[in-house]
Amino acid sequence: MIVVTGASKGLGRAICDRLIANGVAVFGLARNVEGLPFPAMACDVSSYDQVKAVAQQLKKDGAKVAGLINAAGIASMNLAVTTPPSVSQNIIHTNLLGTIYCCQLLAPLMLRHKAGAIINFSTIAVALGLKGESVYAASKAGVEGFTRSFAREMADFNVNVNCIAPGPIDTSLLKGITSTQIDKIVAQQILPRQFTPDAVADLVELLLDARSNSLSGQVLHVGGA
Repeated sequence: MIVVTGASKGLGRAICDRLIANGVAVFGLARNVEGLPFPAMACDVSSYDQVKAVAQQLKKDGAKVAGLINAAGIASMNLAVTTPPSVSQNIIHTNLLGTIYCCQLLAPLMLRHKAGAIINFSTIAVALGLKGESVYAASKAGVEGFTRSFAREMADFNVNVNCIAPGPIDTSLLKGITSTQIDKIVAQQILPRQFTPDAVADLVELLLDARSNSLSGQVLHVGGA
């Protein structure tokens, strides 16, 4: 079973659909799971107690968790000096603390089997230092740093931890960002074109495959940085 956060929409949903199409069992987490066509549980990853409840339920059910994909995330494109404290806190709590909580509480379900893969999500905004994404980039830079250190902590248990950092992907996360702004970001990538959720799902499949077990603590940029 692969646990996927942010499973109701965007990259999370695209990843779930891809894995299910390939016969992989998926368990989704999202704030709203109504109508999802796969097993799921309502959970706000920014809440330690809610993530803990998920971990306890999976353990109680005897679920064999083989992987965790932390796709839940939010963004806000604002200059740092005009970003309200509540927005900053929400971004940090969801993107950074949410990733940490899920790793802390769900990784132990893999440790007893001494096998697994964890995939966290960053953004190309970290590597490119994009204007107007300071707080968002800060939250994801934290995810990258956590990924590198957590990978070392999990190495003895044969659990690999990596990070995918996409450029602008056509999902609801880009809502409110103009096509001109997107074009400017894409132009800074090594591969100056906008990629689809399928490109991200391809990398997820690679990192979940046993043939990639030599990779851990890495940040893979979709589009190149």
